[in-house]
Amino acid sequence: MALLTDLINLNLSDTTEKVIAEYIWIGGSGMDMRSKARTLPGPVTDPSQLPKWNYDGSSTGQAPGEDSEVILYPQAIFKDPFRRGNNILVMCDCYTPAGEPIPTNNRYNAAKIFSHPDVVAEVPWYGIEQEYTLLQKDVKWPLGWPVGGYPGPQGPYYCSAGADKAFGRDIVDAHYKACLYAGINISGINGEVMPGQWEFQVGPAVGISAGDELWVARYILERITEIAGVVLSFDPKPIQGDWNGAGAHTNYSTKSMREDGGYEVIKKAIEKLGLRHKEHIAAYGEGNERRLTGRHETADINTFKWGVANRGASIRVGRETEKNGKGYFEDRRPASNMDPYVVTSMVAETTILWKP
Repeated sequence: MALLTDLINLNLSDTTEKVIAEYIWIGGSGMDMRSKARTLPGPVTDPSQLPKWNYDGSSTGQAPGEDSEVILYPQAIFKDPFRRGNNILVMCDCYTPAGEPIPTNNRYNAAKIFSHPDVVAEVPWYGIEQEYTLLQKDVKWPLGWPVGGYPGPQGPYYCSAGADKAFGRDIVDAHYKACLYAGINISGINGEVMPGQWEFQVGPAVGISAGDELWVARYILERITEIAGVVLSFDPKPIQGDWNGAGAHTNYSTKSMREDGGYEVIKKAIEKLGLRHKEHIAAYGEGNERRLTGRHETADINTFKWGVANRGASIRVGRETEKNGKGYFEDRRPASNMDPYVVTSMVAETTILWKP
């Protein structure tokens, strides 16, 4: 096995200019990350230098067998923490051979919203808190839980240390460093309220890059859990009962909100979000009704309410934002399995472009 490790860690730049590019895309379920690799003649620094590529869409639920070709358009480049050197990860989106975005390509519409002059002028910042659960591979039961049984009730596990409280830290730390290496603006990690559940945060990121960075951070986490022999779950309520669900709280601000008088802009934005509550909930992730119950630090799915420092609200405003009269707010509704392209662009569209 030592030889295998040596080969995996070979430094290609000692012997060749060639680099490996891992093209990543989102499959037909909207949560299945797919990827494949190709050799490039030399190092690449911009997605525009990369060739388009294709794949068999009939094998990912994105095209019929008799017309199965889907085209990958490279959109963002990251350093590859697995192959290292000049090798890269490439986030792509998906098109028909005629150049039309396929129905599951949510990035295309998001990019349209983020390139609107009114949105560009507001420089929207996002910070996304991605919660997830680590599961034992063969039994699909959370890491650290007795098989077929339950650990002690919630309380000791959040931000904890110790073999009886924190399960999977090596995976979490490996992911943290791998994301920093890749060039993702990961801003922190923490253990969550339910044992076996963790969170990482991506941001602040501007516009479409928030979605690109979160998707690649998810991909890197999938790869690391694959190596560790652990299953990664983004289910919003992996365990029924008195256990916290998993969300993807989305922190948001615009230029106007960050400047003096911003608190009034924030209140107007929250009012608009309240008017479109149903539309947002419909786009905020599948199975969210199992999580947004009004318990376990959530607001009920059918109720829109906001508050300062209130973790049982749909939208939470921080004490500091209230005190400074400017800052940001947190949309606590998105589920852990949300599509960041959909959520980030929808928040921008509702708060900046939509005129009720």
